[in-house]
Amino acid sequence: MNWIRKRNLPVVKAIKYNNRPCLEINNLWYTLHSMFNLTQDHHVNINILEEISDIAMEEWSPFLRKEFLKTIAKCNNSSAPGFNKLSWCYLKYIIINEACLGKIINIADACFELEFWPLYFKSSMMIIIPKPNKDSYDLSKSFQPIVLLNTLGKLIKKVISKHLQFWLISNNFIHSCQLGGLKQRSTSDADIALTHFIHSVWARNNMISTLVFDITQFFLSLNYWLLPLILKRAKYHSKVIQFFSNYLVGRKTQYSWNNFSSQLFNVDVGMG
Repeated sequence: MNWIRKRNLPVVKAIKYNNRPCLEINNLWYTLHSMFNLTQDHHVNINILEEISDIAMEEWSPFLRKEFLKTIAKCNNSSAPGFNKLSWCYLKYIIINEACLGKIINIADACFELEFWPLYFKSSMMIIIPKPNKDSYDLSKSFQPIVLLNTLGKLIKKVISKHLQFWLISNNFIHSCQLGGLKQRSTSDADIALTHFIHSVWARNNMISTLVFDITQFFLSLNYWLLPLILKRAKYHSKVIQFFSNYLVGRKTQYSWNNFSSQLFNVDVGMG
């Protein structure tokens, strides 16, 4: 099954890495892997956790059918499937069956009970696509990866994310100024808040300047080992902390360039 809305890469000169062209396909894979996993062995200063206040320990509640049904209803049917080639439209059809939905919920609950995320869900594929309007495509930074995950694992991950969000926001663990990727704190909300702030400054006859910057490969460069420490600081139950400690390691990805695919690489950084 071809990738949905497949885009062939432009004919380009050989990509250069350390000022040397990648003339063999294996050199290309290692170049891409080095580019998109810059922080594979980097660490961060954990002293930032001292700024987090302690809160009461929270038990992890079992998943509800409503959580899965509401989550999958918002998934785009045209999104590309991962290794298992299962698209959202087929998965939506499957979980109409109460028995199938029950089995999926049992898998999700068992993952937390056993503190384990199956290796089957830890494999991904990175489709390399060109960034638009670049003068030259002979550098790896002129391309970006689209990460394709196992669709069933992705559904469970989305429900886990909403589960975490509800508890963290209701306990004021997430800063009120953090917007984007959060329920009722979307990018549109950030635009509205910024617009309101600008107009309130103008109403006082003052000038305002806005500084915006982009952190290159932010989501691709997150260190996994820090998240369990944050959850521990948030006083989550030990089963939850141990689950995420397992969830975030042992991941592998395969790079895809046109009709070529690489071997599996270890990727213990990034969001997936």
